Amino acid sequence: MTPSLLPRVWYLQAVATGISVAIGYGVGCLVAWVVRLCGVSPDWSEQWRRRGWWALAVAAAVVIPLFLILGSWWQQIVRKLVGVEDPGRPLYIAVLVLALVVAAAVLALGRLLRRLSQALTRWGKQYVPKPVARIASVIVVALLVVFAVNGALIRGIVAVAEKSASTADRGNHEGVEKPTVAELSGSDASNEKWESLGQEGRRFVVSGATPDEISDFTGRPAVQPIRAYAGVESADTVEGVAERVVAELERTGAFSRAVLGVATTTGRGWVNESVARPLEYLYDGNSAIASMQYSFLPSPMAFLADRQTPQDAGRALFEAIYAVWSELPDNSRPKLVLFGESLGAYGGQDAFSGAQDMIARIDGALWVGNPNFTPQWARITGGRDAGSREILPVVDGGEHVRFAGSSGDLDIGGPWEEPRIVYWQHASDPIVWWSPDLILGRPDWLNEPRGTDVDPGVQWFPFVTFWQLTFDQVFSTDVDDGHGHSYGADAVRMWADILEPANWSDADVERLYEQMAG
Repeated sequence: MTPSLLPRVWYLQAVATGISVAIGYGVGCLVAWVVRLCGVSPDWSEQWRRRGWWALAVAAAVVIPLFLILGSWWQQIVRKLVGVEDPGRPLYIAVLVLALVVAAAVLALGRLLRRLSQALTRWGKQYVPKPVARIASVIVVALLVVFAVNGALIRGIVAVAEKSASTADRGNHEGVEKPTVAELSGSDASNEKWESLGQEGRRFVVSGATPDEISDFTGRPAVQPIRAYAGVESADTVEGVAERVVAELERTGAFSRAVLGVATTTGRGWVNESVARPLEYLYDGNSAIASMQYSFLPSPMAFLADRQTPQDAGRALFEAIYAVWSELPDNSRPKLVLFGESLGAYGGQDAFSGAQDMIARIDGALWVGNPNFTPQWARITGGRDAGSREILPVVDGGEHVRFAGSSGDLDIGGPWEEPRIVYWQHASDPIVWWSPDLILGRPDWLNEPRGTDVDPGVQWFPFVTFWQLTFDQVFSTDVDDGHGHSYGADAVRMWADILEPANWSDADVERLYEQMAG
């Protein structure tokens, strides 16, 4: 029940508590076993045993209610920090009951596995020495668990989810209709059939700004922005899908625009409009944005099923576009910028070996809510300047690469050379900070001053913090923009700082921010 990054609904809190209790019990049993193995085995009298149980009962009667109340108080603090309304009366008893049920279930499973290991040991010692049989039985049980989880449970869940997602992909979001302008994929002039784009692709191509919307805001003439997209079923490989996107860019004249954005999507093909639309306004519609679908699955399922495909897709899309773009004269080709959010940021960066490769090949990037397992992000963060914090690293004095929780963090003093690369990450985003390393290791960000929207009381505890951040991810987008995994209108300011477009004053940028935030 200790503080975490985001508020949780009562049942997730109960599950996290139950798992932590079971793990704590297991660790206690392990310590007791090691102590007995070392020859220490106190012979307590029945009277002392009875006193010990009474002392434990009294302590539980005090500690459990105390932490239920403290947990509710800590949750209220976190809700205020991230702008979430208080749900009302805390469900203390429900949390306690469900936590006990979960703990009992986990312990029962653990004992079942122990009995299986003991049975294998008894059978094995007929053929090999008992210590060897015991070690072998533990290995066999561990492999069975891994196979059951990875080979059966996860694959089964993913298979069901993929079938359901494939069906949903044929549907449309409300208000989404086939475009009539040639500059959008899926139109009659397009090589990509409207039905082939997928649910998120269809929404993406019609969600861009129109020339009238842009002109009404800027007071200047505007042209129709280009949006090129291809669905996962348009080709047999991600390379084939990427080539179809390039064909759309060539068909629409995208390589003659002022700016060309390459967006790697999340699992289902989703692109955050708060990040995409500002590019169209900042260049009076003289822009093109290219993207593609590589999966039917939402990001959590795509993460469990296959981490390789997002990387393959991000690399394939960039390389296919770069092959054409790099052959154009320097003075007549568009600015080439990349962006992606969450699994899209993870996949999009796979086209590069690191920061210097990005700096050498593109004109800017905005990587949003990077998962902690993103290799390029991890290397850049790990190589940050001494004294800078993990939540806001400073890299080479901020010469090209800058990290920000909000646009105000980009101003760290000193020159910011072009091209400019931005990593946008909230201190309260569990997607960014979750890692298996949390099980036994304290991360740097919990040794440093906390972010402005993180409770200073958040601490690291073995196993506990890992499970807290695991469950924090479930509703990480159900908070106000600027917190958790919810990234919104601040992208306007980010892009303005990255690209410094002509004819845009700071006041203009703020007006656009207000419009998109509204």
